[in-house]
Amino acid sequence: MQIFVDTIEEYISQIPEERRDAFRKLLETVDRNLPKGFQQNMQYGMVTWCVPLETYPAGYHCAKNTPLPFISVASQKNFIAFYNTGIYADQKILDWFVSEFPNHSKKKLDMGKSCIRFKKMDDIPYELMGELCTKISVDEWITIYEKNYKK
Repeated sequence: MQIFVDTIEEYISQIPEERRDAFRKLLETVDRNLPKGFQQNMQYGMVTWCVPLETYPAGYHCAKNTPLPFISVASQKNFIAFYNTGIYADQKILDWFVSEFPNHSKKKLDMGKSCIRFKKMDDIPYELMGELCTKISVDEWITIYEKNYKK
């Protein structure tokens, strides 16, 4: 389920009703916990927090003149996806998250490289997701990004 709209509210209005409250709560969790300097917008058909071009003019190497993405949240066909590129780029944070997840959920972690999938809305560990959001500042993300991805 890929939704392409201009605003976050338009995006949320197209999410199945049974997911909307959980989706909003996850967005609020990110907003409350993410260090200052990230900017929320619609990017790549998802709600995304990125490093604005004013802060990092080089932008995202995959799409020139595009703010550097960091965290995205999307409603897919069968789940809510939480993408955190920092968890993919920093092994220490990935190890922390994987070891901490069972303390916050009875479900098995359903995760790809940077994507954490939640099929049941009641299974989202908001407290843990909030803590994950605190792990990398804007300046740290730029440093990690340049070290790992910038060519």
